[in-house]
Amino acid sequence: MKIFFKTLIIGQFIMFASSCNNPTGKTQTSQVNDSLNYAEGTFGYDLNFLQQHDSVIVLKSDDAQIIVSPKYQGKVFTSTANGDNGFSFGWVNYKAFSGPEDAHMNAYGGENRLWLGPEGGRFSLFFKPGDSMVFDHWKTPAAFDTEAWKVTGQTNNTVTMQKDMQLTNYHNTSLQLSVTRAVAILSNDEIQANTGLTSDAGVKAVAYQTTNTLTNTGKDAWTEATGMPCIWILDMMKNTPSTVIVVPYKNAKGVKFDDVATTNYFGEIPADRLKHDDDNLFFKADGKSRGKLGIKPKYAKPALGSYDAQNKVLTIAVFEPDASAKYLNQEWNTIKPPFSGDAVNAYNDGPLADGSQMGPFYEIESVSPAAFLKPNESIVHKQSVYHFTGDEKALDAISRKILGVSLNEVETAFK
Repeated sequence: MKIFFKTLIIGQFIMFASSCNNPTGKTQTSQVNDSLNYAEGTFGYDLNFLQQHDSVIVLKSDDAQIIVSPKYQGKVFTSTANGDNGFSFGWVNYKAFSGPEDAHMNAYGGENRLWLGPEGGRFSLFFKPGDSMVFDHWKTPAAFDTEAWKVTGQTNNTVTMQKDMQLTNYHNTSLQLSVTRAVAILSNDEIQANTGLTSDAGVKAVAYQTTNTLTNTGKDAWTEATGMPCIWILDMMKNTPSTVIVVPYKNAKGVKFDDVATTNYFGEIPADRLKHDDDNLFFKADGKSRGKLGIKPKYAKPALGSYDAQNKVLTIAVFEPDASAKYLNQEWNTIKPPFSGDAVNAYNDGPLADGSQMGPFYEIESVSPAAFLKPNESIVHKQSVYHFTGDEKALDAISRKILGVSLNEVETAFK
């Protein structure tokens, strides 16, 4: 079984000029030494910091750049549309690099990372068999939390990484597998070809595609009886008080919202942080209240995004949901049917019960169907990430074409 990205023919606006706004903003408090030559919040600042901890790989296309790290589980740490002095889009958790390893998850950051699911449910990879599904027992598997991945190929604009894993799920099934992850920065021409959009002198963009392949390297098939993993791509971004996540969905008119969306992964999201109509869901992403939501495969569209009005940054993730496939339940319980999961997710970080906080950051996420694989079979899940920055009128045109919503609707959703 394979899942492939389908080209979106969206419209006829945007991108990539040689000059436009170059937004700046603050990241988290840094613990780096005094050798940095760039302003905090810029790509150069993050690149210098990461180079002190890892021989990262930088992929470039004109002013657009992305930082890829095989050492840190194949993450795309961050990106920019405006060179070293441009705004750094991804969230980098500086303090995690100098502290001790965390017992639950080592949140180094990264605007695009690969995990394997399910996180919860009867086939969870994050809880030992028999353990209650509470935070004290939650543990991210080392293969995609702390262990390095191997580079198997590299060109000027791509890098391919690989990791063999042996995992045990909550059903006590041993899973032998291999994951290959290819990251490619997209040129201006490729962005236009993928989206159907054309140049706008007021906007700059950076985009990349990740191609993620999961292979069953064991001797047994993964079935409904044994359980199986899925590919899970999570994009950690920097929040602001005005950042709003937009999740479009389809065929929901007249349907109960609870049948379309899951909004209680970590307790029900308060009504003043979540708004929706027949076509779109708006989720406040200010890093002040922990919450997660998801959209069922039947209603999921192939794009979701966010808008940061403070820095004039429109971020869009594109993938290909399969309405007819089975998706694994990832909620922290064994009550729900194991194949009742969501195809797309969004998360806003916030304080835990004890007042501590991992971030703040927010995430937009996509998930592959359950990997029903016989030995040596593979599943492929692709996700592309686009950041657009510049003239707000031009960004509004992009949002209308790709997400189907105006920036005015986004900015006024919680006013």
